Amino acid sequence: MNRRIGFFTLLGVIFIFIITSLPQAASAQTNAGEPHDSKLFKTVQHLDSLLFDAFNTHNLQVMASLFSDDIEFYHDKGGLSNYTTTMESFKKVFATTPDLHRELINDTFEVYPVPGYGAIEMGEHRFTHIENGKEIAAIFKFVQIWQFKNGSWKVTRIVSVGH
Repeated sequence: MNRRIGFFTLLGVIFIFIITSLPQAASAQTNAGEPHDSKLFKTVQHLDSLLFDAFNTHNLQVMASLFSDDIEFYHDKGGLSNYTTTMESFKKVFATTPDLHRELINDTFEVYPVPGYGAIEMGEHRFTHIENGKEIAAIFKFVQIWQFKNGSWKVTRIVSVGH
């Protein structure tokens, strides 16, 4: 009988541990996207807006100025692209889909510092365009690695998935 009491006591301790841990786990999850460094968060948020304002207005010159010369663009359908291929791809997309528009889904936007390098930006964005008179929309996930070097920010890596 003592073994049974010991077993049930152990179960009680485990149950209490789980119940008291749940609020902490929920809190950790809800805080995942909140900025740990609000200055860095605002900086990357601004950089994202510059990059995609340029995307939405098809301003390749501004986009090119925000990409590092050694950018690597990983796309789950298109593969890996370097700077030249990436810029050529954007030029083709803009020519074939002139109304293509990107919108950041704000509540998915996350920024994490990379000490001594820059920042990681993650989130989801919605792309829209008109096809056969109907709006076509799709949401994709992305990661962008920003490097702060010589006083300026540049995207060095992009990962785009969910296509």
